[in-house]
Amino acid sequence: MKFTPRYPSLNPKLYHEQMPAPLKGAKAGHFNEALADELQWSEQDKAEWVEICSGQKTFAEFHPLAMVYAGHQFGQWAGQLGDGRGLLIAQILNKNNQTIDLHLKGAGSTPYSRMGDGRAVLRSVIREYLAGHALNALDVPSSNSVGFTTSEQGVQREKLEPGAMMLRTSDCHIRLGHFEWINQYQPELLKEFTQKCIEWHYPECLKAENPVLAFATRVIQNTAVMIARWQLVGFAHGVMNTDNLNITGSTLDFGPYGFMERFRPNWINNHSDYNGRYTYQNQPSIAHWNLWNWLNNLIPLATPENKEQFKQELADCLEHFEPTFLENYTHGLCQKMGLPAFHKDSFDCGMAFLRIMQSEQLDYTNSFIRLQNKKYEAIKDDCLDRRQFESFLTQYENIRENQDTDTLDAEMLNANPLYILRNHMAQKAIEQAERDDFSEVERLFTLLSQPFTKQPDVERAEDLAPLASDIPEVMVSCSS
Repeated sequence: MKFTPRYPSLNPKLYHEQMPAPLKGAKAGHFNEALADELQWSEQDKAEWVEICSGQKTFAEFHPLAMVYAGHQFGQWAGQLGDGRGLLIAQILNKNNQTIDLHLKGAGSTPYSRMGDGRAVLRSVIREYLAGHALNALDVPSSNSVGFTTSEQGVQREKLEPGAMMLRTSDCHIRLGHFEWINQYQPELLKEFTQKCIEWHYPECLKAENPVLAFATRVIQNTAVMIARWQLVGFAHGVMNTDNLNITGSTLDFGPYGFMERFRPNWINNHSDYNGRYTYQNQPSIAHWNLWNWLNNLIPLATPENKEQFKQELADCLEHFEPTFLENYTHGLCQKMGLPAFHKDSFDCGMAFLRIMQSEQLDYTNSFIRLQNKKYEAIKDDCLDRRQFESFLTQYENIRENQDTDTLDAEMLNANPLYILRNHMAQKAIEQAERDDFSEVERLFTLLSQPFTKQPDVERAEDLAPLASDIPEVMVSCSS
């Protein structure tokens, strides 16, 4: 590995150094060798991956640390938070010379554990491991994981469960909540911290007339792009607290997430989300709210004489969110539909198709695949309101008439995954893993590595559709 420790150069008030507390009897779960190669792991590193991913081996080049941050959870100020069960154990360079964080999850309690035990259970580790892998393969900015381990040591949740650890990678673990903590508890650190964030993650902003405003704009735009990509693949994060969004716009922290199956935009996939704040349909507006709250924490960077002007300029930065989101979502939806993005009616046609999916409770992923394969009758046969679909199809074919349909169809192939991580698929892998059988984790890892490519030798029938309507959905809680 090529180490590049940056975070430890910050003020020590921003973190707490400590060693991980390994679980007893650590055992191999799954290893992402392709990612290890991308991160320039040596053959020795790869041979010792179980020791690294279970906290038994650390590195002289980097002292493990837990970050402190704060946040708004479900719209309410939650005060000081932090890495309650995770440690940043290294920062290294990948093959593209980009700094990547190695973050060990389930590494034991820290000063920020808030009465928690600092552990992770196998089921939540597997869900995060597979989800990060799936999103990366779908070209959605996201954390990823080098590997996970299980153990002989139990962890108490609603019941005693196998304890586990996972080595998560991300281009950044600095959250919007870091700025909230600094603003609330250590405001004198804000200027230097912001400067370092710009230098490390947005160095191009240093050349701008006002680097802070340029930085704010880029964070807003990257977040908007991420949310657009979530929406396009039907991904619902489930816990969009300000401490779960980072400054580079890459997905972080997988709790009770879900990939949309039957298209229900108001689907609540988090037991704790009693009011549906974090449903799929609310994700763009919640991201906007989180960013608005984050911008308020940059106001102290203004000089006294230009404070009001700076506040307005920050507000102007937020104006970039909606057009960036709509541009990326519209372009992506047109690609999924095989429609020309420039046509004045393409977006309305796409919305008409989504309304059909919603009213008829059609499967989100499969409906686009059927459209791609021109199986129009199959879609219509699943509709109670056949006339609604016929009206859509007339509009759809009229827009595509006299267009370069070969190019549009090729774009559809690259925009519509055949495979997503359905909750019941993950659940089956978890149940087998809890019996020390990781073959289903391996199968899903392989399948989700190439979600746009047909894999008849790997796929199973249950990968391709939601559970039957008379079978209860797999529900997921925040307990992990």
